[in-house]
Amino acid sequence: MDDKETLRVGTAVRRRRKSLALTLATVAARSGLSVPFLSQIENERARPSTRSLERVAKALETTAAELIDAADSGRTVDVVRAGQYDGGDGGADVRCVVRGRHQLRATEYTGEQDTGREFQHHGDELMYIADGAAEVEAEGRAYRLERGDTLFLSGGVRHRWRATEAGTRILVVAAAGTVGHDDDGETDTRNDGGGSARADG
Repeated sequence: MDDKETLRVGTAVRRRRKSLALTLATVAARSGLSVPFLSQIENERARPSTRSLERVAKALETTAAELIDAADSGRTVDVVRAGQYDGGDGGADVRCVVRGRHQLRATEYTGEQDTGREFQHHGDELMYIADGAAEVEAEGRAYRLERGDTLFLSGGVRHRWRATEAGTRILVVAAAGTVGHDDDGETDTRNDGGGSARADG
């Protein structure tokens, strides 16, 4: 096992632990490793030795080899070409620029857009105006954004936005699996990356 593998195996460890509905404390008790060390492994800030990984694997009812294989299968390099539309039902003016189900979700909106509702996400969100202009209303304040401007919204900030020019292109980046609320307070669970592109508003 080389350093690259030990650095990347954390995601596989976390995924396996959550699939078993186990807490870090439970895995720590089973493996004899500390909760802080296990947290560092999962966040890929610590490199487990072969022996430590074997202890973690046993606590997770699997093997070190299977965790490494799972980590390998999770490594993705993917190119989405300009103009390429990937999935969703938002139409040609909305496209996912990150395919599949990942922690990161990014969507490009083209032309005049109006979300028509208010959103509130658990995770942070970033809006980048590649071309054109947009108006964003957040926490009772209005923001006028133009080409090259970036707006950061921390998790929990209620907001709505609309593109105000025909040639506008907006890139919205957020953590996958966030939750939005419309004006009536109805909760709407958003897609995890590859589905409805309008989920990022």
